[in-house]
Amino acid sequence: MHEEVCRLANILKKLGAKKGSRVCIYMPMIPEAIYSMLACARIGAIHSVVFGGFSAESLKDRILDADCRIVITADEGVRGGKSIPLKSNVDKALESCPQVSACLVVRRTGAKINWVHERDHYYDEICKTVSADCECEEMDAEILYLYCIPLVQLVNQKV
Repeated sequence: MHEEVCRLANILKKLGAKKGSRVCIYMPMIPEAIYSMLACARIGAIHSVVFGGFSAESLKDRILDADCRIVITADEGVRGGKSIPLKSNVDKALESCPQVSACLVVRRTGAKINWVHERDHYYDEICKTVSADCECEEMDAEILYLYCIPLVQLVNQKV
């Protein structure tokens, strides 16, 4: 697990993340979701986890609210035997999020997905190009590392 977290931390750094950067994690319940959270903490990036069942519109609102610059997602998720088009939802959301410079995609189901060449990167491919060693960024104990929208703000939003 340590090597996976370090690789992902190095991928994030390669994509431009650094201490204080904001990263959106929009994934199913897979190991890479945990690696993503821990990798963000390792480099001092602030992560915002968005439930994989949320719509593109809700995802867009959360990306904008957290001011994320990188999104980590999967091609699809599977919930209750149904496929959830995560990457497709990300593409729709990012139409209104010009500040996002990179989208890291985990191949979960192998589904055919839309690809934006300058922005999108497959996790398994870029993983081969980075080291499995990454030093932890030194952080103060009071530094924000998780961005979470309070439930009160969600009451009037359509999921």
